[in-house]
Amino acid sequence: MAVVGVGIDVVAIARFEETLERTPGFLERVFTPPEREFGTHSLAARWAAKEALAKALGAPAGLQWHDAEVLRADGGRPQLEVRGTVAARAAQLGIARFHLSLSHDAGIASAVVIAESDG
Repeated sequence: MAVVGVGIDVVAIARFEETLERTPGFLERVFTPPEREFGTHSLAARWAAKEALAKALGAPAGLQWHDAEVLRADGGRPQLEVRGTVAARAAQLGIARFHLSLSHDAGIASAVVIAESDG
């Protein structure tokens, strides 16, 4: 296994809440229907995860936010499900799996994404 990319992002939760209030279409544009079921703190962490994922992929133009979904695996652990533009970029880079960690505390949400290949 080899690390292909690493991304990290932090989000000020209060600022994220302001964005949601100021830009009503943001929620639908960025998050899938299952993601929209989460509260604001968890949404902020998911936004950080999508930004961290883009960084781990080299931040190419053309990625669609809905093509990366942050879900809960059994036991509550966060996991990334990728498709479409994100899956295509991952395949181009030889990425076999992603590792994701989320946190939110003291008004900050954060995420780390590690992209790994089999080679």
